[in-house]
Amino acid sequence: MASRAQRPTQYQRNALAPGLLAAIALFLAPVLFQTEWSAVVLYVAAIGALIVAWFALQARQWWWTVVFVAVAVLWNPVFPFGFEGGAWTVAQFVAAVAFLVAGALIKTPREG
Repeated sequence: MASRAQRPTQYQRNALAPGLLAAIALFLAPVLFQTEWSAVVLYVAAIGALIVAWFALQARQWWWTVVFVAVAVLWNPVFPFGFEGGAWTVAQFVAAVAFLVAGALIKTPREG
């Protein structure tokens, strides 16, 4: 049986790991906002959004940059808005899905 050497992909998805981490934090946010971990969720979401926005900018997919700069502003831990209720819970879910979709779609050509 002949084994075929796998050829590396032509693209790399740099935004996938930070997008996954931020999405996990946002999916857990409704539970964590009831504890002292609420600031951690805000930091993870805001920093993850800025990282994903930077990778989107590098990939020349500026529309994702706009989305994630807005996420970074809404979830900023320095001057938190103090949103509450069902709409905020839905917004966290929507942002988590946006992180997952962007992590899968933002890709840059592999060098070398």
